[in-house]
Amino acid sequence: MLKEKEKQRKLRQSFTWVGLPLVAVVGWFYPWIGFLLLGCMLGAVGVAVFRGRAWCDWMCPRGAFYDLFIRPLSRRKIIPAFLRSRAVRVFMLGLIFVMIGVQWYLAKGDGAAMGLALVRILTITTIAGIILGLIIHPRAWCHICPMGTLSYWLSKGKEPLFISQSCVDCRACARICPMQLMPYKYRSDGIMGDNDCIKCGSCVAICPSRALSFGSSRALF
Repeated sequence: MLKEKEKQRKLRQSFTWVGLPLVAVVGWFYPWIGFLLLGCMLGAVGVAVFRGRAWCDWMCPRGAFYDLFIRPLSRRKIIPAFLRSRAVRVFMLGLIFVMIGVQWYLAKGDGAAMGLALVRILTITTIAGIILGLIIHPRAWCHICPMGTLSYWLSKGKEPLFISQSCVDCRACARICPMQLMPYKYRSDGIMGDNDCIKCGSCVAICPSRALSFGSSRALF
């Protein structure tokens, strides 16, 4: 079941990751392409309203790129706690929007220059994410991604992961989670309390006791 789930996930990501080089590379020659980044930003927030951080699973081109190409080369270390902290997330969110705002102000309404500003931001943050991905974990950037942070805040109660009492604390869910989350820790609550879940379903597929499920009702087994 897990192999089939991962196969489907990689297939979907194989179609979406191309959006990253399309903007971050081609955008330097055709700046107007940079505005596609706004579509990605709106998509992440829009999906979060209904399904939590599901956009970050395979719909996000950058997330797909990191999973497909950085993960095989990554050291896959534990993501430092400070990268998950509210302070760092708020700082990164503010920094990115200030950078975009300043560059757009300096562009003085020049559409091409505004598009190039978005390309520049995407390129810089992608390089930062690649570095973090190689030396720490492929999804390290996802914990400080500005759109990821907005999605995190909007995700509470949206398509939650339920944990039934049949959980045997084997921790297989934590080992397979691409975001390094620990669903088993929420057994007593019966529901995942970490909004960084990207709804990939890997934990559900690997659980030997079928204790995990997504949806509007608790796991039945």
